[in-house]
Amino acid sequence: MTGTETAVYPVELQRQVDDYLKDLRFAAEPGTARLDQAMRYSLLAGGKRIRPVLALATAEALRRPPADVLPLAASIEMIHTYSLIHDDLPAMDDDELRRGKPTCHVAYGEDVAILAGDGLFAEALRLALAEQHGEPANVLAAVTEVVGAAGVRGMVGGQYLDVAGDTAVELRHLHELKTGALIAASVGAVLALEGMSGPATIPFRRFAAELGVVFQIVDDILDVTGDEAEIGKPRGSDERHGKATYVSVHGLERARELARASHGKARAALAEAEGDTARLGQIADYILTRTT
Repeated sequence: MTGTETAVYPVELQRQVDDYLKDLRFAAEPGTARLDQAMRYSLLAGGKRIRPVLALATAEALRRPPADVLPLAASIEMIHTYSLIHDDLPAMDDDELRRGKPTCHVAYGEDVAILAGDGLFAEALRLALAEQHGEPANVLAAVTEVVGAAGVRGMVGGQYLDVAGDTAVELRHLHELKTGALIAASVGAVLALEGMSGPATIPFRRFAAELGVVFQIVDDILDVTGDEAEIGKPRGSDERHGKATYVSVHGLERARELARASHGKARAALAEAEGDTARLGQIADYILTRTT
Protein backbone atom coordinates (compact mmCIF):
# COMPACT_ATOMS: atom_id res chain seq x y z
CA MET A 1 0.00 0.00 0.00
CA THR A 2 1.27 3.46 -0.87
CA GLY A 3 -0.99 5.34 1.54
CA THR A 4 -2.31 7.58 -1.26
CA GLU A 5 -5.69 5.87 -1.71
CA THR A 6 -8.05 4.63 0.97
CA ALA A 7 -8.17 0.83 0.98
CA VAL A 8 -11.33 -1.27 0.90
CA TYR A 9 -12.87 -1.78 4.34
CA PRO A 10 -14.98 -4.84 5.33
CA VAL A 11 -18.17 -2.82 5.73
CA GLU A 12 -20.33 -5.95 6.03
CA LEU A 13 -18.59 -6.75 9.31
CA GLN A 14 -19.03 -3.15 10.40
CA ARG A 15 -22.76 -3.40 9.69
CA GLN A 16 -23.03 -6.51 11.85
CA VAL A 17 -21.45 -4.60 14.72
CA ASP A 18 -23.63 -1.51 14.18
CA ASP A 19 -26.83 -3.56 14.06
CA TYR A 20 -25.89 -5.39 17.25
CA LEU A 21 -25.02 -2.18 19.11
CA LYS A 22 -28.28 -0.52 18.07
CA ASP A 23 -30.26 -3.23 19.83
CA LEU A 24 -28.50 -2.76 23.17
CA ARG A 25 -30.39 -1.03 25.99
CA PHE A 26 -28.99 -0.26 29.43
CA ALA A 27 -31.72 1.37 31.54
CA ALA A 28 -33.54 -1.05 33.84
CA GLU A 29 -36.01 1.56 35.15
CA PRO A 30 -37.51 4.84 33.92
CA GLY A 31 -35.41 6.92 36.30
CA THR A 32 -32.20 6.05 34.45
CA ALA A 33 -33.57 6.67 30.94
CA ARG A 34 -31.44 9.80 30.43
CA LEU A 35 -28.30 7.91 31.38
CA ASP A 36 -29.24 5.24 28.83
CA GLN A 37 -29.66 8.00 26.24
CA ALA A 38 -26.22 9.43 27.00
CA MET A 39 -24.57 6.01 26.77
CA ARG A 40 -26.26 5.24 23.45
CA TYR A 41 -25.58 8.76 22.16
CA SER A 42 -21.83 8.16 22.33
CA LEU A 43 -21.92 4.45 21.49
CA LEU A 44 -23.92 5.05 18.30
CA ALA A 45 -22.10 8.21 17.21
CA GLY A 46 -20.51 6.46 14.23
CA GLY A 47 -17.00 5.47 13.32
CA LYS A 48 -15.57 2.46 11.52
CA ARG A 49 -15.76 0.15 14.57
CA ILE A 50 -12.19 -0.94 13.93
CA ARG A 51 -11.76 -2.83 17.21
CA PRO A 52 -14.90 -4.98 17.05
CA VAL A 53 -14.43 -5.48 13.31
CA LEU A 54 -10.93 -6.77 14.07
CA ALA A 55 -12.50 -9.24 16.52
CA LEU A 56 -14.99 -10.46 13.90
CA ALA A 57 -12.28 -10.74 11.26
CA THR A 58 -10.10 -12.71 13.66
CA ALA A 59 -12.99 -15.12 14.28
CA GLU A 60 -13.35 -15.51 10.52
CA ALA A 61 -9.63 -16.23 10.19
CA LEU A 62 -10.06 -18.99 12.78
CA ARG A 63 -13.00 -20.40 10.79
CA ARG A 64 -15.59 -19.34 13.34
CA PRO A 65 -18.70 -17.43 12.16
CA PRO A 66 -18.03 -13.74 12.93
CA ALA A 67 -21.49 -13.31 14.45
CA ASP A 68 -20.54 -15.83 17.14
CA VAL A 69 -18.23 -13.29 18.80
CA LEU A 70 -20.50 -10.24 18.61
CA PRO A 71 -21.04 -9.95 22.40
CA LEU A 72 -17.28 -9.92 22.98
CA ALA A 73 -16.69 -7.55 20.07
CA ALA A 74 -19.44 -5.19 21.26
CA SER A 75 -17.99 -5.17 24.77
CA ILE A 76 -14.65 -4.00 23.32
CA GLU A 77 -16.38 -1.18 21.46
CA MET A 78 -18.24 -0.17 24.61
CA ILE A 79 -14.97 0.05 26.53
CA HIS A 80 -13.44 2.07 23.69
CA THR A 81 -16.43 4.43 23.76
CA TYR A 82 -16.16 4.87 27.52
CA SER A 83 -12.52 5.87 27.05
CA LEU A 84 -13.49 8.47 24.44
CA ILE A 85 -16.15 9.98 26.70
CA HIS A 86 -13.67 10.36 29.55
CA ASP A 87 -10.87 11.49 27.23
CA ASP A 88 -13.05 14.37 26.01
CA LEU A 89 -13.86 15.64 29.53
CA PRO A 90 -12.69 19.12 30.62
CA ALA A 91 -10.22 17.55 33.06
CA MET A 92 -8.62 15.60 30.21
CA ASP A 93 -8.55 16.92 26.62
CA ASP A 94 -11.56 19.26 27.01
CA ASP A 95 -12.85 18.55 23.50
CA GLU A 96 -16.26 19.75 22.37
CA LEU A 97 -16.59 17.70 19.19
CA ARG A 98 -16.29 13.97 18.57
CA ARG A 99 -17.07 12.53 15.13
CA GLY A 100 -18.68 15.82 14.15
CA LYS A 101 -21.13 15.85 17.09
CA PRO A 102 -21.03 17.56 20.49
CA THR A 103 -19.13 15.40 22.95
CA CYS A 104 -21.09 13.59 25.64
CA HIS A 105 -20.35 16.11 28.38
CA VAL A 106 -21.40 18.99 26.11
CA ALA A 107 -24.65 17.25 25.18
CA TYR A 108 -25.57 15.82 28.59
CA GLY A 109 -23.43 17.55 31.19
CA GLU A 110 -20.16 16.53 32.77
CA ASP A 111 -21.77 14.54 35.59
CA VAL A 112 -23.88 12.42 33.25
CA ALA A 113 -20.93 11.92 30.87
CA ILE A 114 -18.77 10.52 33.67
CA LEU A 115 -21.54 8.13 34.65
CA ALA A 116 -22.15 7.19 31.00
CA GLY A 117 -18.51 6.16 30.68
CA ASP A 118 -18.63 4.25 33.97
CA GLY A 119 -21.85 2.56 32.87
CA LEU A 120 -20.47 1.51 29.50
CA PHE A 121 -17.46 -0.14 31.12
CA ALA A 122 -19.59 -2.08 33.60
CA GLU A 123 -22.17 -3.05 30.98
CA ALA A 124 -19.38 -4.19 28.67
CA LEU A 125 -18.24 -6.71 31.27
CA ARG A 126 -21.80 -7.86 31.95
CA LEU A 127 -22.46 -8.32 28.23
CA ALA A 128 -19.32 -10.34 27.57
CA LEU A 129 -19.70 -12.54 30.64
CA ALA A 130 -23.44 -13.12 30.29
CA GLU A 131 -23.90 -13.32 26.52
CA GLN A 132 -20.68 -14.56 24.95
CA HIS A 133 -20.91 -18.29 24.20
CA GLY A 134 -17.91 -20.55 24.60
CA GLU A 135 -16.12 -22.73 27.07
CA PRO A 136 -16.42 -20.86 30.40
CA ALA A 137 -12.66 -20.90 30.96
CA ASN A 138 -12.10 -19.49 27.47
CA VAL A 139 -14.72 -16.77 27.91
CA LEU A 140 -13.08 -15.78 31.18
CA ALA A 141 -9.65 -15.73 29.50
CA ALA A 142 -11.00 -13.54 26.70
CA VAL A 143 -12.57 -11.05 29.10
CA THR A 144 -9.41 -11.04 31.22
CA GLU A 145 -7.42 -10.08 28.12
CA VAL A 146 -9.76 -7.20 27.33
CA VAL A 147 -9.86 -5.88 30.90
CA GLY A 148 -6.07 -6.13 31.15
CA ALA A 149 -5.74 -4.07 27.97
CA ALA A 150 -8.13 -1.45 29.36
CA GLY A 151 -6.45 -1.07 32.75
CA VAL A 152 -3.29 0.37 34.23
CA ARG A 153 -1.15 -2.09 32.24
CA GLY A 154 -2.80 -0.81 29.07
CA MET A 155 -5.11 2.01 28.05
CA VAL A 156 -5.59 3.74 31.42
CA GLY A 157 -1.88 3.52 32.22
CA GLY A 158 -1.01 4.95 28.81
CA GLN A 159 -3.54 7.72 29.26
CA TYR A 160 -1.98 8.59 32.61
CA LEU A 161 1.52 8.74 31.10
CA ASP A 162 0.13 11.00 28.38
CA VAL A 163 -1.52 13.50 30.73
CA ALA A 164 1.45 13.36 33.13
CA GLY A 165 3.69 14.45 30.26
CA ASP A 166 6.56 12.18 31.31
CA THR A 167 9.16 12.89 28.61
CA ALA A 168 11.26 9.91 29.72
CA VAL A 169 8.63 7.51 28.36
CA GLU A 170 9.42 6.33 24.85
CA LEU A 171 6.69 7.47 22.44
CA ARG A 172 6.03 4.04 20.95
CA HIS A 173 5.68 2.47 24.39
CA LEU A 174 3.24 5.15 25.54
CA HIS A 175 0.99 4.48 22.58
CA GLU A 176 1.40 0.71 22.84
CA LEU A 177 -0.41 1.17 26.15
CA LYS A 178 -2.79 4.03 25.38
CA THR A 179 -3.98 2.97 21.93
CA GLY A 180 -2.33 -0.29 20.96
CA ALA A 181 -3.34 -2.45 23.92
CA LEU A 182 -7.08 -2.44 23.19
CA ILE A 183 -6.47 -2.91 19.47
CA ALA A 184 -4.23 -5.88 20.25
CA ALA A 185 -6.84 -7.28 22.65
CA SER A 186 -9.44 -7.15 19.88
CA VAL A 187 -7.42 -9.91 18.22
CA GLY A 188 -6.00 -11.59 21.32
CA ALA A 189 -9.35 -11.97 23.07
CA VAL A 190 -10.72 -13.98 20.16
CA LEU A 191 -7.63 -16.20 20.22
CA ALA A 192 -8.32 -16.77 23.93
CA LEU A 193 -11.99 -17.48 23.24
CA GLU A 194 -10.90 -20.18 20.80
CA GLY A 195 -8.54 -21.63 23.38
CA MET A 196 -5.52 -20.93 21.20
CA SER A 197 -2.11 -20.67 22.83
CA GLY A 198 1.53 -21.13 22.01
CA PRO A 199 3.29 -20.63 18.66
CA ALA A 200 0.08 -20.48 16.58
CA THR A 201 -0.87 -17.19 18.27
CA ILE A 202 2.45 -15.44 17.68
CA PRO A 203 1.81 -14.17 14.11
CA PHE A 204 -1.62 -12.84 15.11
CA ARG A 205 -0.20 -11.04 18.14
CA ARG A 206 2.70 -9.55 16.17
CA PHE A 207 0.22 -8.38 13.56
CA ALA A 208 -2.02 -6.77 16.17
CA ALA A 209 0.88 -5.06 17.95
CA GLU A 210 2.13 -3.41 14.75
CA LEU A 211 -1.41 -2.50 13.75
CA GLY A 212 -1.78 -0.45 16.93
CA VAL A 213 1.36 1.46 16.00
CA VAL A 214 0.09 2.15 12.48
CA PHE A 215 -3.23 3.36 13.85
CA GLN A 216 -1.61 5.84 16.24
CA ILE A 217 0.88 7.22 13.72
CA VAL A 218 -1.88 7.80 11.17
CA ASP A 219 -3.99 9.41 13.91
CA ASP A 220 -1.14 11.82 14.64
CA ILE A 221 -0.73 12.58 10.94
CA LEU A 222 -4.46 13.27 10.52
CA ASP A 223 -4.36 15.64 13.50
CA VAL A 224 -2.07 17.80 11.37
CA THR A 225 -3.23 17.15 7.81
CA GLY A 226 -6.79 15.82 8.04
CA ASP A 227 -9.94 17.50 6.78
CA GLU A 228 -11.82 18.73 9.85
CA ALA A 229 -15.18 17.79 8.32
CA GLU A 230 -13.92 14.23 7.78
CA ILE A 231 -12.12 13.69 11.08
CA GLY A 232 -15.04 15.23 12.99
CA LYS A 233 -13.00 17.51 15.25
CA PRO A 234 -10.67 20.53 14.92
CA ARG A 235 -7.15 19.83 13.69
CA GLY A 236 -4.16 20.46 15.93
CA SER A 237 -5.75 19.17 19.13
CA ASP A 238 -2.56 17.38 20.19
CA GLU A 239 -0.40 20.44 19.54
CA ARG A 240 -2.73 22.66 21.59
CA HIS A 241 -2.37 20.28 24.52
CA GLY A 242 1.40 20.13 24.14
CA LYS A 243 1.40 16.37 23.55
CA ALA A 244 4.30 14.56 21.97
CA THR A 245 3.19 12.87 18.75
CA TYR A 246 4.90 10.97 15.96
CA VAL A 247 4.70 14.14 13.87
CA SER A 248 6.05 16.50 16.54
CA VAL A 249 8.88 14.11 17.42
CA HIS A 250 9.81 12.76 13.98
CA GLY A 251 8.33 15.21 11.47
CA LEU A 252 5.55 14.55 8.99
CA GLU A 253 7.48 12.65 6.31
CA ARG A 254 9.33 10.46 8.80
CA ALA A 255 6.02 9.69 10.54
CA ARG A 256 4.63 8.52 7.21
CA GLU A 257 7.69 6.32 6.71
CA LEU A 258 7.25 4.82 10.16
CA ALA A 259 3.57 4.09 9.45
CA ARG A 260 4.44 2.30 6.23
CA ALA A 261 7.20 0.34 7.98
CA SER A 262 4.88 -0.87 10.75
CA HIS A 263 2.21 -1.70 8.19
CA GLY A 264 4.76 -3.81 6.34
CA LYS A 265 5.64 -5.65 9.56
CA ALA A 266 1.96 -6.24 10.28
CA ARG A 267 1.43 -7.65 6.81
CA ALA A 268 4.52 -9.85 7.10
CA ALA A 269 3.28 -11.27 10.41
CA LEU A 270 -0.14 -11.92 8.93
CA ALA A 271 1.42 -13.88 6.08
CA GLU A 272 2.68 -16.37 8.68
CA ALA A 273 -0.69 -16.79 10.39
CA GLU A 274 -2.88 -19.80 9.77
CA GLY A 275 -6.39 -19.41 8.40
CA ASP A 276 -8.19 -17.02 6.09
CA THR A 277 -6.65 -13.68 7.04
CA ALA A 278 -7.84 -11.68 4.03
CA ARG A 279 -10.17 -9.46 6.06
CA LEU A 280 -7.49 -8.74 8.64
CA GLY A 281 -5.26 -7.65 5.76
CA GLN A 282 -8.01 -5.36 4.48
CA ILE A 283 -8.28 -3.73 7.88
CA ALA A 284 -4.51 -3.19 8.06
CA ASP A 285 -4.52 -1.57 4.62
CA TYR A 286 -7.46 0.63 5.56
CA ILE A 287 -5.82 1.82 8.78
CA LEU A 288 -2.72 2.88 6.85
CA THR A 289 -4.70 4.80 4.24
CA ARG A 290 -7.64 6.11 6.25
CA THR A 291 -8.60 9.79 6.13
CA THR A 292 -10.90 9.87 9.17
